[in-house]
Amino acid sequence: MYRQNQTLVRLLQPVIEAMGYELLGIEQGNKGKSDLVRIYIDNEAGIRVEDCEQVSGQVSAVLDVEDPLKAAYTLEVSSPGLDRPLFTLAQFARHTGAEANVKLRQPLAERRRLRGIIEAVTDDNIVMQVDGERYEIDADRVEHARLIPVYD
Repeated sequence: MYRQNQTLVRLLQPVIEAMGYELLGIEQGNKGKSDLVRIYIDNEAGIRVEDCEQVSGQVSAVLDVEDPLKAAYTLEVSSPGLDRPLFTLAQFARHTGAEANVKLRQPLAERRRLRGIIEAVTDDNIVMQVDGERYEIDADRVEHARLIPVYD
């Protein structure tokens, strides 16, 4: 699956859950001269700007004390949005029947990008229907994935 910084996940997940939110996942990348750490949170009532601000304050304090990131970074706390990222097999399973874009680390049947319906999750595989064909994707092959929004 999406390779997250497991140190950050172990450090921040209990803090975020204690606040009443679910940690969906953490993305890291470059943003100019500093790294970007983007944390996606969710809860049943949805996420407001105020929720992101509260979580950001708590997470910043934990990161300042624990100092797990050695380089300068910019912290962003975000709702998942309509095109919600999928970080875990459990999240894929929760969205069975939904359409998703999946980018793979290595090609599968000469394809690195797949757009299709999530049919099932089995052990360490995601089963998708793409262009009329069934694909079983090893979770370790997934670089990143996002749901495709449905507009009514």
